[in-house]
Amino acid sequence: MKQPLRVLVVEDSEFDAKMLVRLLERGGYATSYERVQTADAMAAALTNKEWDLVLSDYNLPGFNATLALQLLQATKLDLPFIIVSGGIGEDIAVAAMKSGANDYLMKGNLARLVPAVERELRDAAVRKARHKAEAEVRESEQRYRLLWETATDAILLMDTKSDILFANPAVQGIFGYAPTELVGKNFSMLLPEKLRATSDTTFQKPGHIVTTAQRRTLETAGLKKDGSEVLLELAFNDIELGGKRLFVAFIRDITERERNRRELLEHAEQFRVAREIQQHLFPKAPPQLPGFDIAGASFPAAAAGGDYFDFIPMADNGLGLVVGDVTGHGIGPALLMAETRAYVRIAALNRADSGEVLTRTNIALAEDIGSERFVTLLLGRLDAAQRLLTYVSAGHPPGFLLAPDGSVRMELRRTGVPLGIRATTEYRSVTPIALQPGEIVLLLTDGIEEAMGPGEEMFGTDRMLAVVRASRDQPAAKIVDALYLAVREFSKGLEQQDDVTVIVMKVL
Repeated sequence: MKQPLRVLVVEDSEFDAKMLVRLLERGGYATSYERVQTADAMAAALTNKEWDLVLSDYNLPGFNATLALQLLQATKLDLPFIIVSGGIGEDIAVAAMKSGANDYLMKGNLARLVPAVERELRDAAVRKARHKAEAEVRESEQRYRLLWETATDAILLMDTKSDILFANPAVQGIFGYAPTELVGKNFSMLLPEKLRATSDTTFQKPGHIVTTAQRRTLETAGLKKDGSEVLLELAFNDIELGGKRLFVAFIRDITERERNRRELLEHAEQFRVAREIQQHLFPKAPPQLPGFDIAGASFPAAAAGGDYFDFIPMADNGLGLVVGDVTGHGIGPALLMAETRAYVRIAALNRADSGEVLTRTNIALAEDIGSERFVTLLLGRLDAAQRLLTYVSAGHPPGFLLAPDGSVRMELRRTGVPLGIRATTEYRSVTPIALQPGEIVLLLTDGIEEAMGPGEEMFGTDRMLAVVRASRDQPAAKIVDALYLAVREFSKGLEQQDDVTVIVMKVL
């Protein structure tokens, strides 16, 4: 199979041009060509088509090989340029070669044409490959230089004595030095005196802490230009460059990160203490009353929650059942919850009416709560001897009284606004409700109904009541656990977004 060859022939003789092409085809080339004889025609051909070779007569009417060579060189195309002439002097041929022509041949002796073309095409291919490799090297060098210069971490290149050979621009943001100020200086100048004076060679000689197969990362203090210290994360690595062993230090300022970490640890400890205190405020055990099975629990979304439940003694042998919810969750709501608990307990000591208890509690809370917070709370009063339940709800989600068959006999709806909004609000209890054996009273916060599943679907009232119906023959504590377990299973492992608090009272 012949090798394709595209030849631009600068020649005023069609016969001579065809003769050159025939010789190339006999030499094994499938030649396509175009003949031009003016500068304009040659310029157009070089612009519009791709060529492998230029063959040029020396003398043409109004044009010559010297001008053709200059025209080719102006295009920056690296094409072999061979002069084929009827007769030129040796001095002219030498001058043409010095100007950039690759070879010259006499038309009367074209035996060297094919070998000359083969040689020049081969040399051109070698030059093209070399130019490509050089361009790739330059591109690679530029790419890596951009990486070094735009990196947010400081990067230092050092010799085995820890003398700095290169520093990227990021060193100025970390240490305050311009890169040129560090070149030629020893790495130890970036360390506090206490580290330079240590007998540990870790910082004095980076070569001691890395090998060709190991990279070590450590945290230490650094010294800025102004004398202040900064917390650093250092990663040393060694490289081979130009036959020399060098070291690269990647340096990151972690002062802010460490400060945030310590703050998180402090907050975690504060949450732990707050939760421990909060857990002590919740009832240690449910009340034991003949004819009733009572249980309650609170499962906070954060380390400390804003939900609240309690069992409190009230005047005239009443038992108070309390569920409350402070807006938000965390330490602030937990503190407000503790304050609300204290006010409710104090107000209930000598009052039998739930409405009066919340009215007194609201007066105290309204002075302490800012406009951005409030407390919803349901206080039920159980007269165990008479089996009567009264309640008052300060903006709290409804509770439920379920009949023995699991149907909803009554919703315990809100009877007033949340606590802390208006100091003048008066709360009134509903008419006492007679309780029957087999009935269940369910008091809760909105953390159960508003729990979200993966598809952003809420758990909802229907699912909640279905869980209670399915487990209504179980003890009250088991119903509480079943509700929380159902919420967590519904959430499919998603983070709990709100506190979950519930009281279950079964009438036996």
